[in-house]
Amino acid sequence: MRYDIDGVMLQTLLPLLAAAEDAAARLDERVLRSSVGEGFAERSHFFDAAGALWVAGELVHVEDLVLHDAHMDSRAPSHELTIAHSVLRTRRRIWTGEPSWALGASGLATLTATTGEGEGLTHEAKSPAAAVEADDEGEDEDAPLAAEMAEIDAILARSQKLIDIHTGKVSSGEEAAAISPAKRNDDPLGLLGDEEWDEEQRLAEWRGVLPLADSLPPVLGAVILFEAWDRIEPLRRQHWLGGLLVESYLRARGKVASHLFSFYGGLKLVRHERRRARDRATRLQAFLEAMQLAAAAGLKEIDRLSLARTQMELRFRGRRSNSSLPELADFILSRPMVSAAMVARHLRITPRGALNLVNEIGIREITGRGRYRAWGII
Repeated sequence: MRYDIDGVMLQTLLPLLAAAEDAAARLDERVLRSSVGEGFAERSHFFDAAGALWVAGELVHVEDLVLHDAHMDSRAPSHELTIAHSVLRTRRRIWTGEPSWALGASGLATLTATTGEGEGLTHEAKSPAAAVEADDEGEDEDAPLAAEMAEIDAILARSQKLIDIHTGKVSSGEEAAAISPAKRNDDPLGLLGDEEWDEEQRLAEWRGVLPLADSLPPVLGAVILFEAWDRIEPLRRQHWLGGLLVESYLRARGKVASHLFSFYGGLKLVRHERRRARDRATRLQAFLEAMQLAAAAGLKEIDRLSLARTQMELRFRGRRSNSSLPELADFILSRPMVSAAMVARHLRITPRGALNLVNEIGIREITGRGRYRAWGII
């Protein structure tokens, strides 16, 4: 399929393209100069992860995602919630890396291996050596950070593979395997994967669209990349990764450098019929409109957070220099909701002290009950 833009198509897209470019630039500048920019960037990870599942036809509550991320689930996490948490951790991984890291071969190899359904554990972490260690340390498997530690071990193993590639310690065949998506070793019958669905070849085909995208304005290039991902479907089990790569592309082009753009947050506001339309112009217009809507929603969120911070500052103005209220305000701004246990863990205080601080800073309670209370900026 051809993804280039002819003159007629460009004329059709030009009004929406100009609006989306302007809105994205305004949001980037606003977040860069705002005192709540860091909190906004962290909050957007949660909302975009929930939006990614919404676009896929699944409902995940942001509140459940916050509690699951803090290892404070009130019940066993659902399948959709664990996928949303994978999206959340992938966004954080992309944000902490270099702007163009996720679009390179090593970045894609890492993201396609560390993400997936479930808690994001890789199949590399289930090697025989890891199984022996699991038997020796079975009593620690239920530890709160067991999943994260297993993921770190897998990342270290893949990093060693990449080092061996650059130092010439592996052959060309092994090098190709190292940068390709992880293969399932626990599926000998091929029930969970399709051997005819060549993910490596499809990823290479999608990366072949990057030069075309680089020749276009950043927002239009990002839209072309998302359309290509939607058509090619390189990763059936991680289709949501395409939107995150688009967000990383905007950052790599310098269009939105202050935070990771929340593309899925705008895409879920566009009707499904337009996102999946047969007509290409309609699809591209829908994606551009999603960019504009996401930026507009981000500007409103910045205004809301700025007002909330101003109100909280009135509470702790003139307090002693070692007061915990300013740190609590920053934590509240970085999460869609907080609980007393989350505040106590973050500030290293007792739950009773956390309740006193929350009541003192004056944020809105969103649960309305005596136990298992939560607060947030509404």
